[in-house]
Amino acid sequence: MPAALPLASLAVDADLAEPLVAPSVAPVSRSRPPRESAAAELPDWTRERKRFWEWAPSRSLLASVRAYQRHAASRAPWSVFLRRLCVLRHRFWSVVTAADIPLNSRIGGGLVMIHPNGIVIHPRAQIGANCKIFQQVTIGTADTEDVPTIGSNVEIGAGARVLGGIAIGANARIGANAVVISDVPPGATAVGVPARIARVRRPSDSGISEKTAAAWEPSYGGRTPE
Repeated sequence: MPAALPLASLAVDADLAEPLVAPSVAPVSRSRPPRESAAAELPDWTRERKRFWEWAPSRSLLASVRAYQRHAASRAPWSVFLRRLCVLRHRFWSVVTAADIPLNSRIGGGLVMIHPNGIVIHPRAQIGANCKIFQQVTIGTADTEDVPTIGSNVEIGAGARVLGGIAIGANARIGANAVVISDVPPGATAVGVPARIARVRRPSDSGISEKTAAAWEPSYGGRTPE
């Protein structure tokens, strides 16, 4: 029977084995999804939720749009009747809110309209998830038929105009009454007529990656992140 190893050798072996276990922890942090993708791609549907008898015109209008698109994609025989019912709901809430949001709008989940009065959205405009739009906002065409593409978590202030084939980056802010006719990079704040970049937040503060910020660097207008 082999002799037992001394305790001193066991202690040395344990110290030598410890570094071999440590690298196995590193892949856990690398597999964690980046903050940008989590904020930009996952819609928060609770922002659109409302109780059955709750008076919430903006959410009711948006619910009619969601229901119509859901039944339009369905092949159930009763979906034709339900689509027509959604059209009636949409017309009613469009009159109540005085908003022009077509049934075939391309709107990501989690949209919040604080005051829906006067909001106009072009049917081909693309709006990302978890955006916030205030009253009297127009999102549509300019000189051409091109329409805006708006990223996720974008906030558009009251009376703003977003016009033409431009791109609004994720986590951007559009000031009230601004007229945006050029690209707005992620995490930036655009104000004025025509809109200019007034502030650029650091990528870590605006929820975007350094790689995304570098790709948009020509659109920052020479401003450095604050």
